[in-house]
Amino acid sequence: MQIKVRLFATLRNGRGKELLTELQENGTVRDIIALLEIPETEVAILLINGRDGTLDRPLLETDVVSIFPPVGGG
Repeated sequence: MQIKVRLFATLRNGRGKELLTELQENGTVRDIIALLEIPETEVAILLINGRDGTLDRPLLETDVVSIFPPVGGG
């Protein structure tokens, strides 16, 4: 199945802003970040269809996953 993934800030470097990833049925966000070689420590905010998500939630083909890295500021 194909899952739409949106990446933000530094996670876009070398990966792009939005992409489709191919996953097995019952694939999870953890599978996506492993496929994209994103360390789990770099995932600060995770949204599935605009709502809080978890790394182990099984995904559906209609899901949109948004991944944000930690941000700094003053």
